[in-house]
Amino acid sequence: MNALQPLSVAILAGGQSRRMGRDKALLDVGGRALIEHVIERARPVASEIMLIASDRPAYARFGLRVVPDRYPQSGALGGIYTAIAEAEYHHCLVLACDMPFVNTDLLRYMASVPRDYDVLVPSLAPERSTQGERETLETLHAIYGKTCLPAIERQLQEGILKVIGFFSQVRVERIPEEVVRQYDPNLLSFYNANTPEEYEWVRRRYAGDGPEETGDPVEGSPE
Repeated sequence: MNALQPLSVAILAGGQSRRMGRDKALLDVGGRALIEHVIERARPVASEIMLIASDRPAYARFGLRVVPDRYPQSGALGGIYTAIAEAEYHHCLVLACDMPFVNTDLLRYMASVPRDYDVLVPSLAPERSTQGERETLETLHAIYGKTCLPAIERQLQEGILKVIGFFSQVRVERIPEEVVRQYDPNLLSFYNANTPEEYEWVRRRYAGDGPEETGDPVEGSPE
């Protein structure tokens, strides 16, 4: 594995948490805020860590730079743009705030991949749908280079908010699922606590023997 190069880390925490009904980043998980688990798991690969959020004075308690979204009401794509633009380093790992099982070993692997890409993103096996098979790209668990900024900005100005909309204009390197599973066999890195039911599953898992406790995830989790 290659030596780690400098890497910015940005945690997107500016969502409305509509399905949760309250700020999910601050939910208690094992005696700590949910977002704190993401911060601590990302810290070993981070040359800097920042939070992307507007109007969140409560986040000052985490002792990190809190950056307001440059494109409010533009969803995850606006947050990704802000993260890349504000990053001190050329490459920025972007994570969602509601993924309490982010796997540090997987992040280390991602940080070690030679940076001859604009986007490095985990790619999970194709899912079957009425439109055929399609892969799942974990765009909120990905590394972006500053070379993405022009393409993202054009897309935002056109009002197109789908994150992968600009991928055809940049160099995208996918991490196949079989490689991801070498570090995270159950794909828990990508488990989002978006609803009260999902949060309850996370809370119970941490209340047991830690995040590796056995037990079936709620519907919609990766296992």
